[in-house]
Amino acid sequence: MKRGLTRTALISVLLIPVMVMMSFATINNKQINDFSLKNVNGKNVSLKDYADAKGFIIVFTCNHCPFAKLYYKRFNDLNAEYKNKGVPLIAISSTDTISYEEDTFPEMVKKAEEQQFNFPYLYDGSQKVARAFTAQKTPHAYVIWKVNGKWTIKYNGAIDDNGAHPELVHNRYVANAVDELLAGKEVTNKETKSIGCQINFRK
Repeated sequence: MKRGLTRTALISVLLIPVMVMMSFATINNKQINDFSLKNVNGKNVSLKDYADAKGFIIVFTCNHCPFAKLYYKRFNDLNAEYKNKGVPLIAISSTDTISYEEDTFPEMVKKAEEQQFNFPYLYDGSQKVARAFTAQKTPHAYVIWKVNGKWTIKYNGAIDDNGAHPELVHNRYVANAVDELLAGKEVTNKETKSIGCQINFRK
């Protein structure tokens, strides 16, 4: 019995790296279907609306999270930097509004006006899009790229390595990934840990 348990434990340990690798590959080569969500201007937005897009920076964020609030200006800056290069930024709020009234659609409209967002800020009320991306935190960033006509995740995780102090950022993870893809290269750092408030998914 003891020998059997030891063998089982050994197999489990050996399988851990394989499971991690499988999880990594699933996230970062996953194909994303187009979606249609309501923007703060009242109009629906889909990926197909951007006929010339090479890729997208998709950021799951919200109004209430203190960490997400640190990035509003950087969202604007990323969109300004890459939209004209064919890689616009789209922000999506998928937070449970029953728990956080601050994240309701009318409050999203107010936030976009206050912060002068230069990008679409979409309401994922059903949380289906967040689930499709397997988004976990706010903010949680993704870089998706068109590969053989399909939108494929090439990076996911943090925007950069310093939320509190943008002037001390050393690694612009999202920007670096986009730059490499625009240059026809593979993304060097495909995944980092997103830090912020947990997205509460309704059952």
